[in-house]
Amino acid sequence: QVQLVESGGGLVQAGGSLRLSCAASGRTFSSYAVGWFRQAPGKEREFVVAINWSGSSTYYADSVKGRFTISRDNAKNTVYLQMNSLKPEDTAVYYCAARHGYSNRASAEYAYWGQGTQVTVSS
Repeated sequence: QVQLVESGGGLVQAGGSLRLSCAASGRTFSSYAVGWFRQAPGKEREFVVAINWSGSSTYYADSVKGRFTISRDNAKNTVYLQMNSLKPEDTAVYYCAARHGYSNRASAEYAYWGQGTQVTVSS
């Protein structure tokens, strides 16, 4: 069982930066892949980025590639999402999710979810 708590969301102007954190409980967190997803009002939840258990492999959606960076610190049971050059279209609730095994772009493959953190980018 893994419990996830996101933090770091907020309001930022276009071009600004935010760093989201996903803190996990559970001693075996290092064996889980973690993904970040987002959901804007009236839209379906979409994949943003994922990282494997060791941090050696990452996968980005084309829309955030070059602007967002995912990393993890297994000693702290935390995954980070550094978001730079933010755009108004990045506005959404951001969720982190965990799955045992390989990272995956499909939200249905993730068994554990956080409650989400709001990111709002003003133009």
